[in-house]
Amino acid sequence: MGVKKYKPTTPGLRSRVGNSYEELTTAKPYKKLLAPMKKSGGRNNTGKMTMRHIGGGHKRRYRIIDFKRVKDDHKAIVKTVEYDPNRTAFISLIEYADGEKRYMLAPAGIAVGQEIASGQGVAPELGNSMYLKEIPLGTVIYNVEMVPGRGGVLARSAGSYAQIVAKEGKYAILKMPSSETRMVLLSCRATIGSVSNPDHQLQKLGKAGRKRWLGRRPRVRGVAMNPVDHPMGGGEGKASGGHPRSRTGIFAKGQKTRNKKKASNRLIITRRKTGKKK
Repeated sequence: MGVKKYKPTTPGLRSRVGNSYEELTTAKPYKKLLAPMKKSGGRNNTGKMTMRHIGGGHKRRYRIIDFKRVKDDHKAIVKTVEYDPNRTAFISLIEYADGEKRYMLAPAGIAVGQEIASGQGVAPELGNSMYLKEIPLGTVIYNVEMVPGRGGVLARSAGSYAQIVAKEGKYAILKMPSSETRMVLLSCRATIGSVSNPDHQLQKLGKAGRKRWLGRRPRVRGVAMNPVDHPMGGGEGKASGGHPRSRTGIFAKGQKTRNKKKASNRLIITRRKTGKKK
C-alpha cells in the first residue's frame, strides 16, 4: 500500500498526493449490503442550520458493516477488499460457510481467499475476532468493544490499533491509539491486527474543490469576522482577536470539556498526551 504523486498538468494536481489503492480487488460493492444515506446539509427538522461547514458532496450509499462479529459457528472466506466512501479504512466482504455474506473492517495485510473465524478457541491470527481474555499480551488489535455484545467502537479509523499491555482481574489494560491507557472488560471482543489503509494521513487533497466533493463547505476564520459574528472578530488591520475560542465562546486551548462525572473516568489509568509545554 502507498501513495502516488500526480504530474502537474493542472494547478489542482500540482500538490495532489493520492492513494494508490493497490490493495483493492473490486470497484463494485455488494448490493444487498448497501443502504441509502440522506443528507441534511447541516439543517434540522425546521430548516435551521445547526451544524456549519456541511453541504454538497458526492452521493453515497452506506455499507452495512458487521462490527460485532458474533457468528461463531462458521468460518468465513475473504472475498474482496473494497473502498468505503464513508470511512478512512478499507472494508472486506466475507462469506461464511452457510453462504451468508457480510462486510467487516479490513485489517492491514489481509488477502483474498484468507480464512477467518470468531469466538472462543480460535487462534490469534490476522482478522480473527476474539474475546480479550483469550488474546495474548502485547497483541495488536482493532475494532475493540467497550460494552460486551454492543460492537467495536475503539480503533476503527485507518491505520489505528490498540495494544494489550496487561490483564488485571476482570479487566484488560489497553494502550489506545491516542496513547491513553484504559481498562476494558475481558468479556469484550476485538479483532487481531491493525486497521487497513495506514497511509491515509499522507494524502493531500490538492484543491478546495476536492474538499467540497467530500461534503465540507468553506470555513471562515474567526479573526476575519466582525465582532457581532465571532468573539475573535473586529479590530484594526490583522488583529489577533484575543484568546482562541469558538464562535460560542468555548476556549480552544486549555479549557477541559470532558464531564468530571463521566462513568468511564474510573476506567482510564493515564490520560492521552496533549503535547502541552510543561
